[in-house]
Amino acid sequence: MHYISSRHKLGATIIFALLASSFVANLAHADITLPVPKKSDVIRVELHGYEQLEKFFNDLGYTPEAWDAGERTIPRLFLQTIPSAWRDEIADQLTVTAKKRIFFRTLGPLTVLANDEIAFQQQALKTAISNNDSAVIAELATQYRINTDADDPATITELQSRIGPIPPSLAMAQMAIESGWGTSRFAAAGNALFGQWTYDGEGITPEEQRTHLGDYKIAAFKSPFGSVRAYMMNLNTGSAYQEFRDLRAKMLANNEPLSGMILAETLTRYSERGHVYTEEIQAVIRQNKLVHADDAVLEESPYYHLIPEGE
Repeated sequence: MHYISSRHKLGATIIFALLASSFVANLAHADITLPVPKKSDVIRVELHGYEQLEKFFNDLGYTPEAWDAGERTIPRLFLQTIPSAWRDEIADQLTVTAKKRIFFRTLGPLTVLANDEIAFQQQALKTAISNNDSAVIAELATQYRINTDADDPATITELQSRIGPIPPSLAMAQMAIESGWGTSRFAAAGNALFGQWTYDGEGITPEEQRTHLGDYKIAAFKSPFGSVRAYMMNLNTGSAYQEFRDLRAKMLANNEPLSGMILAETLTRYSERGHVYTEEIQAVIRQNKLVHADDAVLEESPYYHLIPEGE
């Protein structure tokens, strides 16, 4: 394992937009996002193969045995890109069990991080409501695709409905299905883990594009985390997923734990396969015991930026 101290120049930027004491704007609009970690908390890890990654996980105590024993605190892992070698070589050389473990252990932490960001936004909304801060409310409304004015009570009601967590079990199961366990062409070429369509952004044209549906592409991302964030924003804003948000709100109001198994039933419009698709999600959750991932929390530090060799 080759570690590079965070005191050295970082060869890759942090993979999410961040803020310190003030809010920052990205190219499209103002995004309220996570606080920036200190450089001293960031460690680059250069990866040179499956065995090395497995050893790295073992050194961290991030093992199947620890997980089975009930350990739910996991390291802050940020895979910078899906390595082409995973699709071309490594995945086919592993047993099914080993492939699944690497997939979930490497990418699972990104789902927890994305929920941490959502929790940060929920707190920002609460503070803005208390302080009557229309600027922050307006920024969140823009980010969550709400067109009503910041001083309209309907805006706050809709924000409270939309800014909510996605069970990691659900996200991880869909990630596995949509990306073929990270081996799809879209995952390798554009870190696309959830098969999201785009008509005007960066994307990859499907080989069998259905032209009667328009000139759509599969959205591409600079990092896997970008794909996870976009997926969660999709569920939190898309009109097709209102049933998902309504059921989530009901569960939260009743102080029920959010269940990926139950919420999966509301996603019949995510795929043309409808109920067959939602049953597949539930099967992946059940067969891989992903329900326990809903209890996972990230350790405070450090942040491990995983850099695949040659990428």
